[in-house]
Amino acid sequence: QVQLVESGGGLVQAGGSLRLSCAASGLTFSSYAMGWFRQAPGKEREFVALVRRSTGNTYYADSVKGRFAISRDNAKNTVYLQMNSLKPEDTAIYYCAAATDVYSSGNYRYTRTGSYDYWGQGTQVTVSS
Repeated sequence: QVQLVESGGGLVQAGGSLRLSCAASGLTFSSYAMGWFRQAPGKEREFVALVRRSTGNTYYADSVKGRFAISRDNAKNTVYLQMNSLKPEDTAIYYCAAATDVYSSGNYRYTRTGSYDYWGQGTQVTVSS
């Protein structure tokens, strides 16, 4: 049984930082691309960041580029999202997700929710102004 469990969300003031974690179990973690998505009230779930099997291959939504950093520790089956310079518009539920990493596929494939096999339950991030 595959489980993805997010943690680290909370309430922070604008300009602050948070670090989200997602612990995975029940899958061969190192074979999966890991993504972070977010969903604000009344909006669709949107892509935030991606890390492929190779930890050096990352990709970000334009809205978070330069502020957020995704990383993974394959020994701990965990993916992280370091969020700096947070803005009120970053307020959302943040989800991690796992997708079978197809070596020949470009990063764009993994910006789409339909490309992912497993999802966590989400963690709330609220940024106050």
